Amino acid sequence: MAKKPIQCENEYGLLKEVVVCEPTFMAIEEAINRTQRKYMDENINRDIASQQHQALVTAMEKEGIRVYSVPAHDHLPEQVFMRDSGFVIGTSLYVASLDREIRKGEERVLGEYLNKIGKPFAKASAGTVEGGDVVLANDEVYIGASGRTNKEGIEELRRLHPEKRIEMVSLDPDYLHLDCVFQPVSETQALIYREALSKKAVDMLAQRFSLIDVPKEEQFHLGVNVLSIGNKRVIALPMNENTNAQLQAHGFTIIEVDFSEIIKSGGSFRCVTMPLVRSN
Repeated sequence: MAKKPIQCENEYGLLKEVVVCEPTFMAIEEAINRTQRKYMDENINRDIASQQHQALVTAMEKEGIRVYSVPAHDHLPEQVFMRDSGFVIGTSLYVASLDREIRKGEERVLGEYLNKIGKPFAKASAGTVEGGDVVLANDEVYIGASGRTNKEGIEELRRLHPEKRIEMVSLDPDYLHLDCVFQPVSETQALIYREALSKKAVDMLAQRFSLIDVPKEEQFHLGVNVLSIGNKRVIALPMNENTNAQLQAHGFTIIEVDFSEIIKSGGSFRCVTMPLVRSN
């Protein structure tokens, strides 16, 4: 059987190919959550952000992951957060439909780049869907109803993927996307920040996963937003000591990368990476 050019069934399989964008023109121009509001005046040191982003790329390449880099554009200050611009469900790659005006244009740039590297994709066409709200767990897909992703967009994905059980998860929009407050790290375990979710949502997720709670101070530093690269290896922030210790106690290996400048803009490792291929 020919190898499929696109395939992601979950958030924790062995990562093979990923798309990123350097933070060349990264800036906080519109404070969208608590983290950005805190750092709005200080803003982003682009030189430090670029060094930290390159350290992430180097760490991934060291693990044998092929990294594609979309060209950065000076009119797209949040383009570094590639996970929102596109997402994969199974063997289908989508260019997202972004909600905020400040991010419109990222879809066109990503589509042009995917054409260039020969990756077939479809355009999310109904409502709005941002990739940070799309969380995969094999037969289940959890989609955050965050305000940036709306019910119309979720219903379209349900129509397109009858083979998946797609669960809508409501969350406090101040936390931006579902992947900032919930993320599976294995078939049976997931990181969670409960305060951002309803009791009904937490109860649903607790039926499927053993939940690892991220404390409030580490959620502010995007403790949930790690990047799983397979075989229980996780790229995470050194400052999130409690979360990292909990993961290690569950048998995970932590690969620490300093991302302290980039997280000032309200996103971390999952936010800046768009997987194209994972093997189970």
